[in-house]
Order: sequence, then structure tokens, then C-alpha cells
Amino acid sequence: MTAAVMASDGSYDPVISKLITSLKESEGLSDEQDLGFLQNLLQSKELNALVNVHSKVAKINKDDRIAPLLSSSMQVLLETLELLAPRCHISPLCREIFHLLQTPHLQSVLFAHDAIAQKDFYPHLPEIPVEVDEDEETIKIVQLVKSNEPLCAGAQSAEPIVGATIKTDEETGKIIIARIMHGGAADRSGLIHVGDEVIEVNNINVEGKTPGDVLQILQNSEGTITFKLVPSDGKLDQRESKVRVKAYFDYEPENDPYIPCKEAGLGFVRGDILHIVSQDDSYWWQARKEGEKTTRAGLIPSRALQERRILHERTAKEPNGEAKTENDDFDRELIATYEEVAKLYPRPGVFRPIVLIGAPGIGRNELKRRLVARDPEKYKSPVPYTTRSMRPGEVAGREYLFVTREKMEADIAAGKFIEYGEYKGHLYGTSGESVKSIVNAGCVCVLSPHYQALKTLRTAQLKPYIVHIRPPPTFESLKQTRTKARAKSTFDETNSRGFTDDEFQEMIKSDERINFLYGHFCDDEILNGDLTEAFEKLVELAAKSESEPLWAPTSWVQ
Repeated sequence: MTAAVMASDGSYDPVISKLITSLKESEGLSDEQDLGFLQNLLQSKELNALVNVHSKVAKINKDDRIAPLLSSSMQVLLETLELLAPRCHISPLCREIFHLLQTPHLQSVLFAHDAIAQKDFYPHLPEIPVEVDEDEETIKIVQLVKSNEPLCAGAQSAEPIVGATIKTDEETGKIIIARIMHGGAADRSGLIHVGDEVIEVNNINVEGKTPGDVLQILQNSEGTITFKLVPSDGKLDQRESKVRVKAYFDYEPENDPYIPCKEAGLGFVRGDILHIVSQDDSYWWQARKEGEKTTRAGLIPSRALQERRILHERTAKEPNGEAKTENDDFDRELIATYEEVAKLYPRPGVFRPIVLIGAPGIGRNELKRRLVARDPEKYKSPVPYTTRSMRPGEVAGREYLFVTREKMEADIAAGKFIEYGEYKGHLYGTSGESVKSIVNAGCVCVLSPHYQALKTLRTAQLKPYIVHIRPPPTFESLKQTRTKARAKSTFDETNSRGFTDDEFQEMIKSDERINFLYGHFCDDEILNGDLTEAFEKLVELAAKSESEPLWAPTSWVQ
């Protein structure tokens, strides 16, 4: 039997050689069958090859000549994609590089490079169990530097300056760690875990004390804070999730009476993109605002909690017993909380439809007309269908597509129309196929449908870019801008008079309803006070939708 394993370069691996020598010296003390198995394993070609590969990889960080320049090449790739995306429609070279960087083979190579550069190739072995007396309680002492993190107390929980929520265990009455805030001092230390029992804080025994008492001790402490803890039975995984969501409501933690700690809350407004780093708690998620540099996460209501709140609000009763919410034709069954999103990158030659929604009379159709007129070869609007007869001067397929009522009713029943309605005994509508044909032709489809058409338009197949056209904020400013522009009422079929005060009021009321029920689906909004300025903004947003990576529902990206 050879005394060592021969390496690929003709030398002997010293580590394995020592192991075999030790085994031979122990032959009289160990089981012969086990020794034979180990000797055969250590002399196998397969093990020798693995040892050689591991030695060479481990040597990378010791040899300056082949040291990696960086360990985040995938992050550099993603940043490069964002820089290239706006230029893809201009430069063929940028377009070619943009598609090359998205190939799975190249990205796999970069993933492997980063893993090696970050030394993520070492085996992860379980900790060696330590035999202890069952009656002896394990204690760990953790020291943290006091910081300016949230400090507060509640009846059952508190958010101390170390970035960990504490509470009283209902069964034992002991103070335990209830939550670790991602990015906080406790999380960064890696030494404090959910379920750990707090015995002492700065040598003060906390037995029989409340979370408020513990926080008072922390408040009075200076510099280093020392915790004496009994470790929990199991350590919960504190790895951050990569989920991003778009918020569909405003949230102010300082006005939330139920949040465990107001100072630990994260405020946001509708439309903000949030990085959800933890969903371990069924009522309170931990999140950061996307793009912000802060490391510590904040508390926000979970989707389940927010849905429950909205349902309670909508079913609340007035003193007379009537429901607070109105019973109209809007989609009140929709509960808007969060939607999971990801970056949607533009594709050369494939444009997202631009959908303009807004109150009747707000100017959507005029903005659509101007955009199409600006570049008729690029921007196109589908020709609507109607069951009325052709009028003098009209051309079939230009103003309308004229069909029989029976045909249109059959197509409506088959779900072929994204919107339809009846006016003075005639049906009007826009077919989904006409929208798809414009997109497939490499043009930008521009639509100004009824807002309820979003239910059929907002799909992964069409991926629309939705813009809410809104009136000036007050009745006076709305009336003033329309009077100054000598705008004609769109509520009047002859279009020969100005808007009435009642029509202005109805426009504002309708806009508020649309914003409440559908505003969160919009990618952007335009305030239509001055039509020229509104059109310039629309042109800017149209260019943005064609050239920039934008947040969209995750299902549209997959």
C-alpha cells in the first residue's frame, strides 16, 4: 500500500500523506474494517483531484498575480444594463451588447466568478455539538455600542436602541427577544436572536421587570451595553428577502395606534417602491425604500393586516346604519395594498401601449390626437367599431369600422373588446386585436379608454404604460384655465359652448373617484392645466416608456 496520494504534478499531497500515516500508526487501536475504508478513500483518484482543485482555488487569494479585481461583477453587469437601455434604440452596438449581457451563459460565469472572489467555495460544516450538563443553563454575554436607533416601549413590546424588539413571554413572564430589525445593531452583531431570554442588562437583573423597565435601563446607559442572554432553542433565518413591492396606499407610522414601535416605523406614500427584507411576522413586515442608503429596515403593515384594515373601513357603519362607502359602478371589490414588482427593460422594436385615463372632458382625446399627429408613422390609435350607419364624408376604416349590431354583440360576448358602450341606440367599442396589431407592427399604440378598461388592458401580454390625466387641484383653477383657453364642452354634442359649473364639479368628482379606485395602477400622471405644457410632459413620458427600465408587475417580467 502506498504511503501517500500522488498529485497531478508528480508531488505528494502532504495533508493526505499525514492522514494515511496516522491511520497506519492507529491500526492496532481502531477497527480494521473502518481503517481499510478510510485508506481506500484517501488513496482514491477522485479525492486527490478534489483536493488539487480546492488547493488551487484557495490559493487565488494568496497569489497577488491572479487576485480578483472585484467580487461584484454581477452588480456591475446590472448597472451596465441600466446605462445601456436608453441607448439601445439609437446605437446597434449598444443593442448588441445589451442582449449579450443578458445571456444566461455569461451571467452564470460571472456568478461563479463572484462566488470564488468572495471565498464562497469553502464547505459549510455543522457546529460540533458540545456535551453539557442537562441541568446547566447556557449563558451568552453580548456587548453592543449604544446608537441612535429607535427607542420606545409598549404594553407587550418595545424597540430598544439596539434594533431588537423585546416583549414579555405570556407563559413564563420572562423578557425575550421578539424581533430583530434588519440592519440594526443586533442584526449586525449576529449574536442576538429571536427567542433569546434577557437575564441582565448592564449587570442589572431584569427578572420580574417589564419591557418599559428594560428600556429605562438602556436609556440611562452610556457607551457599551452588555446583555446576558439565554440562547433560544433554534435560530431563525435572518437572511434578507429580495422582494420589491409598489405601495398602493400612504402610510404614516406616527399616526398608527397599533404599530409596535412608532419610531421603528417606515413611512411611505402611494407609488413608492419598497424592498421587503423580512416577512417573518404575519402583521408587521420589515422594509426599506428602494434606492435609499440607510441600512436599518423599518416596520410597515403586512399585506394581510392592511387588507383587514381596509375591509373594516369599507364596512364601517354610520350612526344611521348606512355603509360609509358608496354603492356605484366602480370596482370596490379591489383592495389595493402592495404589488410585487421588478424592473421591466425596454426591448428594441417592441413598444408599450400608452394608455391615457381620466375624467370625461379632461382633455385625454386631444392629447392623444396631438401625440399621433406629431409622428403618425410611430404613434397610432386603433380605429373604433360602431353599429351606426356611415355618415356623409366618412370613410370606412378611417373614422370607424362599421359592423352590424349582431356581429358586435357576438364579439362583445366573446370578450374581444377592451371597452364598449352604447350611445343614442348605437354601440361603440375598441377591440383588443386592433391594439395587438399596432404593437406587433412595431408602433406605439395610444389609447384614451374609459378607466374601467384597465381591467382588460393591464395584462402581461400588452404591458401598458398608464398615465392619469388630471385636472387642476381646485374648482377655481379648473374653471380659469378652461375659460382662458376658450375650451368647448365635450358634454355638448355640437361642441359649441363652454363648460358649465356643474360640468366642472362633475369633472373634479369623477377624477377623485378614478384616483381612489385606479390611480395606484398608473405609472405617472399629468396635470392638464395648460394644454401645451401637458402635451410636452406626455412626449417626455412617452420617450421614458420606450428607453428606460421601469418598475412593473413581476408577472410581466417573468
